[in-house]
Amino acid sequence: MLKRIIGIMLISVMVLSLASCGNKQDNDDKSLQYIKENGKLIVGLDDSFPPMGFRDANNEIVGFDIDLAQAVCEKLGVELVLQPIDWKAKEQELATRSIDCIWNGLSLTPKNQQNMTTTEPYMVNHITLVVKADSHVNKFEDMTGKSLAVQSGSAAEETLDDEANKEFKESLGRINPFDEYVTALMDMESGNSDAVLMDSVVANYMINDLDKSYKVLDDTLLEDKYVIGFRKGDVALRDAVWNALKELKAEGKVAEISEKWFGFDITTID
Repeated sequence: MLKRIIGIMLISVMVLSLASCGNKQDNDDKSLQYIKENGKLIVGLDDSFPPMGFRDANNEIVGFDIDLAQAVCEKLGVELVLQPIDWKAKEQELATRSIDCIWNGLSLTPKNQQNMTTTEPYMVNHITLVVKADSHVNKFEDMTGKSLAVQSGSAAEETLDDEANKEFKESLGRINPFDEYVTALMDMESGNSDAVLMDSVVANYMINDLDKSYKVLDDTLLEDKYVIGFRKGDVALRDAVWNALKELKAEGKVAEISEKWFGFDITTID
């Protein structure tokens, strides 16, 4: 009987200890407090990624993600600070606290999930081929032996490197990497590349709003879900931003912003 009582007491102590550790871990997450005390949210982005985030004719950074982030910051009572970054170094920018989050068409990939704390997807995009309107490339098979442009460090490049797309990659004649989609598209226009592997959201915006003579293939390599990325473990900040987005969705603000950039509500926020 005595052993049984001692055993029950030991189990109780262990449960209390685990609960205490859990509370300590929760209390150690000062990510939201950090933002509130600083009075600002520093958003890292690629400033050449229309319509998510890019520079307009006045060199001001504008875009769909920018408008969403501004609305969230107003909800949180902090200033929005936009920080253009080298997209290939985005994880390092987060780790060194140069930025507080990445909000610029960030894809939900296994790598990003491993290296960051992410929100749920807020919109869906597709990784596909963009070609000139008069191109004879109408499907992925038509790219055999041809040149493909990609943005370095992008979800498109990650998708291309995926084992599932090995056959397509090996069928290409040449892969031309670029720092920005804009320069990749310019390379295609010049005839040096036959197509650009990129986000359909970006391509459709350029076709519809910038009067570009491109066509977007119906075939896709990947359904690409966009999320917001935070430092690993910054759950409190992640949840505060996501809850603010859900409130903005219910209030109709998200639809208003989406209609401004896409003509309809393209978001997947519940």
